[in-house]
Amino acid sequence: MTMASLQHADPAAGAPTRGATVRPAFVRRGWWLPYALLAPSIVFLVLFTYLPIVRVAVDALREVPHAGGPSRFVGLANFSAVLGDPAFIKAATNNLIYAVGTVVPTILLALLFALAVRRSNAFTAVLRVVLFFPSLVPLVAAASLFFFIFLPHLGLLDHYLRMVGLRGPNWLGDSDVALWSIMGITVWKNAGYYMLFYIAGLQNVPRDTIEAAMIDGANGLQRLWYVLLPALAPTTAFVVVIALVNVLTSVDHVVVLTRGGPTNATNLVLYYIFQEAHENFNYGKAAAATLMSVAVLLAISLGSVRAMERGGRGVA
Repeated sequence: MTMASLQHADPAAGAPTRGATVRPAFVRRGWWLPYALLAPSIVFLVLFTYLPIVRVAVDALREVPHAGGPSRFVGLANFSAVLGDPAFIKAATNNLIYAVGTVVPTILLALLFALAVRRSNAFTAVLRVVLFFPSLVPLVAAASLFFFIFLPHLGLLDHYLRMVGLRGPNWLGDSDVALWSIMGITVWKNAGYYMLFYIAGLQNVPRDTIEAAMIDGANGLQRLWYVLLPALAPTTAFVVVIALVNVLTSVDHVVVLTRGGPTNATNLVLYYIFQEAHENFNYGKAAAATLMSVAVLLAISLGSVRAMERGGRGVA
């Protein structure tokens, strides 16, 4: 065989081409490439998600002294202390009222907004921007804005009430009204954001299904109840989960406006955790309350998703 034939030998036939570099089999297969691409995300996820969860779980079972001394294993004592704390019971009750009073009206408003602006034209385009704009405002800025709206006797809300001969209460200083004022801010801020999900869901509803209902003589309310709402069940399930997460993780407006007052009337679970950790320096109770709130959130979220899935299959 000549030198020329060696240089042009077919690699598939098993004869190596002159000058070619023979690489190991695992390098040629490239099995390592997906792991190398995922490594930065995995490291970030472990450092900033899973390790903090483990740390909170460990702290929930120990008594962590504020002075920095050695911690001591106490088992479930922190959980018992949290459940027996009247401040936690009040915060949990407020959170339940806050959840029902914000999630339900916010989802209803979001659905109504989506139905109103689902047809694309110049007017609905402007209306969508107006309705969505509050969700772009940071919650701290929204709370600062509503602080001036809720000022007793001087605020914008009391000004318009006086125009119709009414007198408003102390919106943030009355324990019977303060939590409802906080809830109003949440509804105002989130309704436009959830509207976007319903607009996307309405666009996925088959047009021929709606036309068939119209041919059968269904009016607008019947089409909404028997056609649109069942078709929007997956969207509603997703929005409910997002809204529940927001209920347990949003506390900026409470910090800015009331700091849990008056007399714990607006104290929520997340602010109770903040107080225990950074004001009372009881890290064990704070960690226990954190795990309990996360467990409740996961249970509610899974339950709502499964309920919506069963409802969707039943309608189908």
